[in-house]
This record gives sequence, structure tokens and C-alpha cells, in this order.
Amino acid sequence: MTHRVILRMEVFPELAGDFERTWGEVGEAISREPHNLGQTLVRDTEEQGVYWVLTDWTDEPRFRAFETSPAHVEHRQRLRPYRRGGSMNVTELVRHIHPAPATA
Repeated sequence: MTHRVILRMEVFPELAGDFERTWGEVGEAISREPHNLGQTLVRDTEEQGVYWVLTDWTDEPRFRAFETSPAHVEHRQRLRPYRRGGSMNVTELVRHIHPAPATA
């Protein structure tokens, strides 16, 4: 069953561009992990400096193993200078509804 990790990242607004660039590099590295199913970075439109990271994993144990790996500790250290706070939730996909096909 797919697990989605939802990260709320509070970034110093003046460092947003550098954060986005660095996150892209880190995200590319994470995407090569065998149990990572993809990730998305979105910027909050209501709170300045708030980003959301949505990342999918094959299962929670494999995500947790990655989370504590030396490689991921290094990823977090690269992003640390940009962050002023945040939180993380691990969720389990219950149901996904695809868009309805367009009618002619």
C-alpha cells in the first residue's frame, strides 16, 4: 500500500529561490531511491515562505529506513540553512479518484 509523506517546510522568505534550487537537487537524488514513487514541491499561496513536500513511498518501513539513512541525513543538512520550521506526517493512501474522462 502506498504511503505519502507530507512535509510542511517553513523557509526564510529571502532564501526561497536558493531553497527551491537546492530542494530540486535533493529531490532528484531521492527520486533514485528504489522505493520512492515520486515527489512534489508546492508553495503555499496564503503563507509566505511555506512549502509542502508530497512524497510517495512503497511502504512505511522502507520510508523509515530511508529517513534514518546517512544519505538522507546529508539531504536534510543541505536544506537546513533555508528552514525556520516545519512538520511531517506519514499517511496511508485510502483511495485515489482519477479524473472522469471528458465527454464528447
